[in-house]
Amino acid sequence: MPGDGNQLTERAPDAAPSDEALLVVRAGEGDEEAFEVLVRRHGPVMLQLATRLLGDRADAEDAVQDAFVSAWRKLPEFRRDASFHTWLYRIVTNRCLNRLRARRPAADLDSVPEQAAPEHQASPARAVESRAAVGALAEAMASLSPEQRVCWVLREMQGLSYESIAGTVGISLQAVRGRVFRARRSLTEAMSAWR
Repeated sequence: MPGDGNQLTERAPDAAPSDEALLVVRAGEGDEEAFEVLVRRHGPVMLQLATRLLGDRADAEDAVQDAFVSAWRKLPEFRRDASFHTWLYRIVTNRCLNRLRARRPAADLDSVPEQAAPEHQASPARAVESRAAVGALAEAMASLSPEQRVCWVLREMQGLSYESIAGTVGISLQAVRGRVFRARRSLTEAMSAWR
């Protein structure tokens, strides 16, 4: 959620801008070791994004791997008008969006990770209620169009600005606002019984 400390920055937190730029140039020239460093730096954040978008760890790992393979192939064409992180973020988002569009309409509710309650506070009734709420949220998320889901996750779970989402997804700012609004409305209606 915005403001919860999970917001992404334009580059990996441990990467100095000049160090990052040098690695990108070297990787673009075919240096596999430099690219491996970039993968290690950005991989965890990209996997977190893909998992949130797709709701399935294995599918997310495949999407991120595909994105890194694509980035390696296209790196010589990288114009550096944006940071490597932003460019990679866009590739991963597009891979996930393509996978979401290709999915069958029914979603596997067991694929949504469930937050475990601390043992000392969990009662059987509370555990059942929590599982039911998670299932309802997974069902509500599955009912969103892939475009709405991507925009909502990027805004609400990744903390991106509307402008960043527009650039990442490649749509207008107004379209982003509309998709996030419709996703919020759908999720609010679907989860109204859980208030």
